[in-house]
Amino acid sequence: MYFLGLDLGQKRDYSAVVVVEGRAFSGLVVRYAERMPLGTSYPRVVERVREIAGSGELPGNCALAVDATGVGAPVVDMLRAARLGCDLSAVVITGGERGVGKGSVAKRDLMGELRVLLEQGRLKIGSLREGPRLVRELADVREWDGRVGSYGAGKHDDLVIALALACWRAKRRGI
Repeated sequence: MYFLGLDLGQKRDYSAVVVVEGRAFSGLVVRYAERMPLGTSYPRVVERVREIAGSGELPGNCALAVDATGVGAPVVDMLRAARLGCDLSAVVITGGERGVGKGSVAKRDLMGELRVLLEQGRLKIGSLREGPRLVRELADVREWDGRVGSYGAGKHDDLVIALALACWRAKRRGI
């Protein structure tokens, strides 16, 4: 099973998509990561996700978690209309101590789950073109100023958020 995470950005932040392969006994392996150029239109982001979800072993064997915070809701509608062949979960990322209802998760919980997977050796990063950038972002993840939910990775954390969303979806699938 493959899990995709999509973090949306456009003008100041990048849109990023990460594909993680879930293996029942050995954990998760990052198979693909892409940070789209600044200014990429949302219709193009949707088209790119459709291309990725339609490639290799992914069709009919994937689940997508997309950041539905802010402008995310209309993009989620576009993704649903694109018929990706993936189970789609819209996730609102909150800055508080916990999510506020179904379909929401606190950023600190996303980052915490990711940290646990890394510490337990249950998340591996395959050989990727964007691998070095992803590793840099992961190394930069920190709590900015001690406030709950204020996690980030320096200037950009787009790949990390996409990875965290993919892992969050995999965990809900029991992997």
